[in-house]
Amino acid sequence: MAMQQATFGGGCFWCTEAIFQTLQGVSKVVSGYMGGKTKNPTYMEICNGDTGHAEVIQLEYDPEQISFEDLLLVFFKTHDPTTLNRQGNDVGTQYRSVIFYHDDHQKQAAEKMIGDLTSEKVFDKPITTEIAPADGFYSAEDYHQNYYIQNDSKPYCMFVIQPKLAKFAESFRDKIRQELLS
Repeated sequence: MAMQQATFGGGCFWCTEAIFQTLQGVSKVVSGYMGGKTKNPTYMEICNGDTGHAEVIQLEYDPEQISFEDLLLVFFKTHDPTTLNRQGNDVGTQYRSVIFYHDDHQKQAAEKMIGDLTSEKVFDKPITTEIAPADGFYSAEDYHQNYYIQNDSKPYCMFVIQPKLAKFAESFRDKIRQELLS
C-alpha cells in the first residue's frame, strides 16, 4: 500500500511535530501552514492572524504500520481540542485545533472520532476541532523544521515540549519507534 498524507493543527507546530516524529510508520513530518487565504504566507504574517492559516504539520505515513485512526487518537490525546483558537499560552486562529482531511475516509474517521470522544465524555468541555478539506499547504521556514530535534536544550523545548513528549510516551509507548525507546 502506498504512503498516505495526514495534516493536523494542534497549536504550536513545534510540539505537534516533535510528537508525530516519534511514531512508528510515520516517515516524514513537515511544519507548515494551511487553511488561509494568503499564498505563500510567512511566519510573521501567520502570527498577525490576518491570513486565516493554522500552524499545521503534514506527515507521510504507512497505513500498514499505523492507521489514520491511530494518528487521530494521538492527535486528540496530545493537545486540548476543547479550547477555541488556543493551546496553552498560544492564542489566535493560527493555533486552532483542526484536521485537514485528504479523502472521504479521513473525513469520516475524524467525524466518527469526535462523535465517539463526545459520547464517551472524554473531555469536560465540547470539542471545538475543525474538520476541513486539505487545501494549499505551505512549508514553514527552514528554522521551524525539526525544531525540537535541533533545539532540545532551549527553554521552550525543555519546559513545554519535553513534558508533552514524556506524557505522550506514557500513553503510546507501543506506537513509538523502537530505536527511540532504547
